[in-house]
Amino acid sequence: MIEQLRCQFPLSALLKVAKMSRSTFYYQRSHEKDHQNKKVMFQIRKIFNKHHGNYGYRRITCVLRHNGMVINHKKVKRLMKVMGLFGKVIRKRNRYSSYKGTVGKIADNKVKRQFCANQPKTKCYTDVTEFKLNSGEKVYLSPVLDGYNEEIIAYDVSTSPTLHQTFNMLNKLCCHGSLKGMILHSDQGWQYQHSAYQRFLKDHGIIQSMSRKGNSLDNGLMENFFSVMKREMFYGHESLYRSTSDLIQTIHQYIHYYNNDRIKVKLKGLSPVQYRTQSLIA
Repeated sequence: MIEQLRCQFPLSALLKVAKMSRSTFYYQRSHEKDHQNKKVMFQIRKIFNKHHGNYGYRRITCVLRHNGMVINHKKVKRLMKVMGLFGKVIRKRNRYSSYKGTVGKIADNKVKRQFCANQPKTKCYTDVTEFKLNSGEKVYLSPVLDGYNEEIIAYDVSTSPTLHQTFNMLNKLCCHGSLKGMILHSDQGWQYQHSAYQRFLKDHGIIQSMSRKGNSLDNGLMENFFSVMKREMFYGHESLYRSTSDLIQTIHQYIHYYNNDRIKVKLKGLSPVQYRTQSLIA
Protein backbone atom coordinates (compact mmCIF):
# COMPACT_ATOMS: atom_id res chain seq x y z
CA MET A 1 0.00 0.00 0.00
CA ILE A 2 2.86 2.36 0.85
CA GLU A 3 4.48 1.61 -2.50
CA GLN A 4 1.26 2.45 -4.34
CA LEU A 5 0.77 5.72 -2.43
CA ARG A 6 4.35 6.99 -2.81
CA CYS A 7 3.47 8.92 -5.96
CA GLN A 8 0.93 10.98 -3.96
CA PHE A 9 2.49 11.38 -0.50
CA PRO A 10 5.99 11.67 0.99
CA LEU A 11 7.47 8.37 2.07
CA SER A 12 8.29 9.69 5.53
CA ALA A 13 4.62 10.59 6.13
CA LEU A 14 3.40 7.20 4.93
CA LEU A 15 5.89 5.34 7.15
CA LYS A 16 4.84 7.44 10.15
CA VAL A 17 1.12 6.64 9.63
CA ALA A 18 1.91 2.94 9.10
CA LYS A 19 4.26 2.92 12.11
CA MET A 20 6.93 1.25 10.01
CA SER A 21 10.66 1.98 10.01
CA ARG A 22 12.39 2.95 6.79
CA SER A 23 14.70 -0.09 6.97
CA THR A 24 11.74 -2.48 7.34
CA PHE A 25 10.01 -0.92 4.33
CA TYR A 26 13.06 -1.32 2.07
CA TYR A 27 13.68 -4.85 3.30
CA GLN A 28 10.11 -5.91 2.56
CA ARG A 29 10.18 -4.24 -0.84
CA SER A 30 13.41 -6.01 -1.71
CA HIS A 31 11.98 -9.34 -0.55
CA GLU A 32 8.86 -8.84 -2.68
CA LYS A 33 11.00 -7.96 -5.69
CA ASP A 34 13.03 -11.15 -5.25
CA HIS A 35 9.79 -13.15 -5.02
CA GLN A 36 8.49 -11.60 -8.26
CA ASN A 37 11.80 -12.23 -10.02
CA LYS A 38 11.68 -15.89 -9.02
CA LYS A 39 8.27 -16.22 -10.65
CA VAL A 40 9.57 -14.54 -13.81
CA MET A 41 12.70 -16.72 -13.80
CA PHE A 42 10.53 -19.84 -13.53
CA GLN A 43 8.59 -18.77 -16.63
CA ILE A 44 11.80 -17.90 -18.50
CA ARG A 45 13.33 -21.31 -17.79
CA LYS A 46 10.08 -23.03 -18.78
CA ILE A 47 10.05 -21.26 -22.18
CA PHE A 48 13.79 -21.80 -22.66
CA ASN A 49 13.49 -25.54 -22.02
CA LYS A 50 10.34 -25.92 -24.12
CA HIS A 51 12.22 -24.64 -27.16
CA HIS A 52 15.38 -26.65 -26.36
CA GLY A 53 17.50 -23.59 -25.69
CA ASN A 54 16.78 -22.07 -29.11
CA TYR A 55 15.11 -18.92 -27.79
CA GLY A 56 17.16 -15.88 -26.82
CA TYR A 57 16.00 -13.05 -24.57
CA ARG A 58 14.14 -11.19 -27.34
CA ARG A 59 11.86 -14.07 -28.28
CA ILE A 60 11.38 -15.08 -24.64
CA THR A 61 10.29 -11.50 -23.95
CA CYS A 62 7.74 -11.79 -26.78
CA VAL A 63 6.32 -15.00 -25.30
CA LEU A 64 6.07 -13.47 -21.81
CA ARG A 65 4.25 -10.46 -23.22
CA HIS A 66 1.87 -12.67 -25.19
CA ASN A 67 1.13 -14.41 -21.89
CA GLY A 68 0.09 -11.08 -20.38
CA MET A 69 3.27 -10.17 -18.52
CA VAL A 70 4.51 -6.56 -18.66
CA ILE A 71 8.28 -6.86 -18.81
CA ASN A 72 11.27 -5.18 -20.43
CA HIS A 73 13.63 -7.18 -22.66
CA LYS A 74 16.61 -5.84 -20.70
CA LYS A 75 15.30 -7.44 -17.53
CA VAL A 76 14.80 -10.76 -19.30
CA LYS A 77 18.37 -10.57 -20.61
CA ARG A 78 19.70 -9.82 -17.12
CA LEU A 79 17.76 -12.64 -15.48
CA MET A 80 18.82 -15.12 -18.17
CA LYS A 81 22.43 -14.17 -17.51
CA VAL A 82 21.93 -14.77 -13.79
CA MET A 83 20.46 -18.22 -14.56
CA GLY A 84 23.23 -19.05 -17.02
CA LEU A 85 20.83 -19.47 -19.93
CA PHE A 86 22.53 -18.72 -23.23
CA GLY A 87 21.55 -19.39 -26.84
CA LYS A 88 23.36 -21.91 -28.96
CA VAL A 89 26.54 -20.91 -30.75
CA ILE A 90 26.59 -21.26 -34.55
CA ARG A 91 29.31 -23.56 -35.77
CA LYS A 92 30.38 -23.06 -39.36
CA ARG A 93 30.36 -26.14 -41.55
CA ASN A 94 31.20 -26.79 -45.15
CA ARG A 95 28.29 -25.62 -47.28
CA TYR A 96 26.76 -28.04 -49.79
CA SER A 97 26.67 -26.70 -53.35
CA SER A 98 24.80 -28.10 -56.33
CA TYR A 99 26.64 -25.81 -58.73
CA LYS A 100 28.28 -27.72 -61.60
CA GLY A 101 29.06 -24.87 -63.93
CA THR A 102 26.85 -23.56 -66.70
CA VAL A 103 24.88 -26.61 -67.87
CA GLY A 104 21.76 -24.76 -68.99
CA LYS A 105 20.19 -21.33 -69.17
CA ILE A 106 20.99 -18.82 -66.39
CA ALA A 107 18.04 -16.63 -65.35
CA ASP A 108 18.34 -12.98 -64.37
CA ASN A 109 18.30 -11.96 -60.71
CA LYS A 110 14.78 -10.53 -60.27
CA VAL A 111 15.04 -10.19 -56.48
CA LYS A 112 18.35 -8.31 -56.07
CA ARG A 113 18.34 -8.88 -52.30
CA GLN A 114 14.92 -7.25 -51.87
CA PHE A 115 13.75 -10.39 -50.10
CA CYS A 116 10.58 -9.25 -48.33
CA ALA A 117 7.15 -9.44 -49.98
CA ASN A 118 3.89 -7.64 -49.23
CA GLN A 119 1.70 -10.62 -50.06
CA PRO A 120 2.01 -14.42 -49.79
CA LYS A 121 3.37 -16.36 -52.78
CA THR A 122 4.82 -13.36 -54.59
CA LYS A 123 8.53 -13.85 -53.80
CA CYS A 124 9.67 -17.33 -52.86
CA TYR A 125 13.09 -18.94 -52.44
CA THR A 126 14.46 -22.44 -52.87
CA ASP A 127 17.73 -24.33 -52.53
CA VAL A 128 19.07 -27.73 -51.47
CA THR A 129 21.00 -28.43 -48.29
CA GLU A 130 22.84 -31.52 -47.09
CA PHE A 131 22.80 -33.25 -43.69
CA LYS A 132 25.71 -35.64 -43.19
CA LEU A 133 25.51 -38.24 -40.42
CA ASN A 134 28.51 -39.62 -38.53
CA SER A 135 28.02 -42.88 -40.46
CA GLY A 136 28.64 -41.02 -43.72
CA GLU A 137 25.02 -41.31 -44.85
CA LYS A 138 23.45 -38.15 -46.22
CA VAL A 139 20.00 -36.58 -46.34
CA TYR A 140 19.00 -33.71 -48.61
CA LEU A 141 16.29 -31.12 -48.02
CA SER A 142 14.75 -29.12 -50.87
CA PRO A 143 12.31 -26.49 -49.49
CA VAL A 144 10.45 -23.42 -50.76
CA LEU A 145 10.38 -20.43 -48.39
CA ASP A 146 7.80 -17.64 -48.76
CA GLY A 147 9.37 -14.19 -48.47
CA TYR A 148 6.13 -12.78 -47.03
CA ASN A 149 6.31 -14.57 -43.66
CA GLU A 150 9.35 -16.87 -44.08
CA GLU A 151 7.09 -19.93 -43.97
CA ILE A 152 8.21 -23.20 -45.57
CA ILE A 153 5.28 -23.74 -47.95
CA ALA A 154 6.62 -26.86 -49.71
CA TYR A 155 9.56 -29.21 -49.32
CA ASP A 156 10.91 -32.64 -50.11
CA VAL A 157 13.40 -34.79 -48.18
CA SER A 158 15.51 -37.39 -49.95
CA THR A 159 18.69 -39.41 -49.59
CA SER A 160 19.91 -38.13 -52.96
CA PRO A 161 19.73 -34.65 -54.55
CA THR A 162 18.09 -35.64 -57.83
CA LEU A 163 15.84 -33.88 -60.31
CA HIS A 164 13.09 -36.18 -59.06
CA GLN A 165 13.36 -34.56 -55.62
CA THR A 166 13.11 -31.10 -57.15
CA PHE A 167 9.93 -32.04 -59.03
CA ASN A 168 8.43 -33.57 -55.89
CA MET A 169 8.96 -30.20 -54.23
CA LEU A 170 7.41 -28.36 -57.19
CA ASN A 171 4.35 -30.61 -57.24
CA LYS A 172 3.77 -29.94 -53.55
CA LEU A 173 4.14 -26.22 -54.24
CA CYS A 174 1.39 -26.41 -56.85
CA CYS A 175 -1.03 -27.67 -54.17
CA HIS A 176 -1.20 -24.05 -52.96
CA GLY A 177 -3.30 -23.02 -55.96
CA SER A 178 -2.38 -20.65 -58.76
CA LEU A 179 1.28 -19.60 -58.80
CA LYS A 180 1.04 -17.26 -61.77
CA GLY A 181 3.30 -14.24 -61.36
CA MET A 182 5.21 -15.69 -58.41
CA ILE A 183 8.98 -15.19 -58.44
CA LEU A 184 10.91 -18.35 -57.48
CA HIS A 185 14.51 -17.49 -56.68
CA SER A 186 17.39 -19.99 -56.42
CA ASP A 187 21.12 -20.23 -56.90
CA GLN A 188 22.67 -21.50 -60.13
CA GLY A 189 22.45 -25.17 -59.11
CA TRP A 190 22.35 -27.68 -61.96
CA GLN A 191 18.73 -28.65 -61.29
CA TYR A 192 17.57 -25.03 -61.60
CA GLN A 193 19.36 -24.72 -64.95
CA HIS A 194 17.69 -27.90 -66.23
CA SER A 195 15.36 -27.36 -69.17
CA ALA A 196 12.61 -29.53 -67.61
CA TYR A 197 12.65 -27.42 -64.42
CA GLN A 198 12.53 -24.17 -66.37
CA ARG A 199 9.74 -25.50 -68.59
CA PHE A 200 7.70 -26.44 -65.50
CA LEU A 201 8.02 -22.91 -64.13
CA LYS A 202 7.02 -21.38 -67.44
CA ASP A 203 3.99 -23.67 -67.80
CA HIS A 204 2.74 -22.58 -64.36
CA GLY A 205 3.37 -18.87 -64.88
CA ILE A 206 6.24 -18.78 -62.36
CA ILE A 207 9.00 -16.23 -62.96
CA GLN A 208 12.46 -17.72 -62.48
CA SER A 209 15.20 -15.77 -60.72
CA MET A 210 18.79 -16.77 -59.93
CA SER A 211 21.57 -15.54 -57.69
CA ARG A 212 24.80 -14.37 -59.21
CA LYS A 213 27.52 -16.99 -59.54
CA GLY A 214 29.15 -17.86 -56.21
CA ASN A 215 27.15 -15.27 -54.26
CA SER A 216 25.19 -17.00 -51.49
CA LEU A 217 24.02 -13.68 -50.02
CA ASP A 218 21.75 -13.25 -53.06
CA ASN A 219 19.65 -16.06 -51.58
CA GLY A 220 20.04 -14.82 -48.01
CA LEU A 221 16.61 -15.80 -46.63
CA MET A 222 17.05 -19.41 -47.68
CA GLU A 223 20.61 -19.56 -46.38
CA ASN A 224 19.48 -18.09 -43.06
CA PHE A 225 16.77 -20.73 -42.71
CA PHE A 226 19.27 -23.53 -43.30
CA SER A 227 21.65 -22.00 -40.75
CA VAL A 228 18.95 -21.66 -38.08
CA MET A 229 17.55 -25.13 -38.72
CA LYS A 230 20.89 -26.91 -38.49
CA ARG A 231 21.93 -24.99 -35.41
CA GLU A 232 18.71 -25.83 -33.60
CA MET A 233 18.17 -29.49 -34.52
CA PHE A 234 21.33 -30.93 -36.09
CA TYR A 235 24.70 -29.48 -35.12
CA GLY A 236 25.86 -31.10 -31.92
CA HIS A 237 23.13 -33.74 -32.16
CA GLU A 238 24.48 -35.88 -35.01
CA SER A 239 25.11 -38.83 -32.69
CA LEU A 240 21.42 -38.96 -31.78
CA TYR A 241 20.45 -39.98 -35.30
CA ARG A 242 21.06 -43.69 -35.74
CA SER A 243 19.74 -43.79 -39.30
CA THR A 244 18.57 -41.57 -42.12
CA SER A 245 14.99 -42.47 -41.15
CA ASP A 246 15.50 -40.92 -37.69
CA LEU A 247 16.89 -37.75 -39.25
CA ILE A 248 14.14 -37.49 -41.88
CA GLN A 249 11.47 -37.82 -39.19
CA THR A 250 13.12 -35.05 -37.15
CA ILE A 251 13.29 -32.79 -40.22
CA HIS A 252 9.53 -33.20 -40.71
CA GLN A 253 8.93 -32.41 -37.04
CA TYR A 254 11.21 -29.39 -37.10
CA ILE A 255 9.58 -27.81 -40.16
CA HIS A 256 6.16 -28.19 -38.53
CA TYR A 257 7.57 -26.57 -35.38
CA TYR A 258 9.27 -23.81 -37.38
CA ASN A 259 6.09 -22.94 -39.28
CA ASN A 260 3.58 -23.18 -36.44
CA ASP A 261 5.31 -22.65 -33.09
CA ARG A 262 8.66 -20.92 -33.50
CA ILE A 263 8.05 -17.18 -33.17
CA LYS A 264 9.98 -14.43 -34.93
CA VAL A 265 10.53 -10.97 -33.50
CA LYS A 266 10.27 -9.45 -37.00
CA LEU A 267 6.81 -11.05 -37.35
CA LYS A 268 5.55 -9.19 -34.25
CA GLY A 269 6.34 -12.15 -32.01
CA LEU A 270 4.25 -14.59 -34.07
CA SER A 271 5.11 -17.80 -35.89
CA PRO A 272 4.98 -17.73 -39.71
CA VAL A 273 1.59 -19.47 -39.82
CA GLN A 274 0.16 -17.26 -37.06
CA TYR A 275 1.35 -14.15 -38.90
CA ARG A 276 -0.17 -15.28 -42.21
CA THR A 277 -3.45 -16.25 -40.53
CA GLN A 278 -3.80 -12.95 -38.69
CA SER A 279 -2.94 -10.91 -41.79
CA LEU A 280 -5.61 -12.74 -43.79
CA ILE A 281 -8.19 -12.02 -41.06
CA ALA A 282 -7.15 -8.38 -40.99
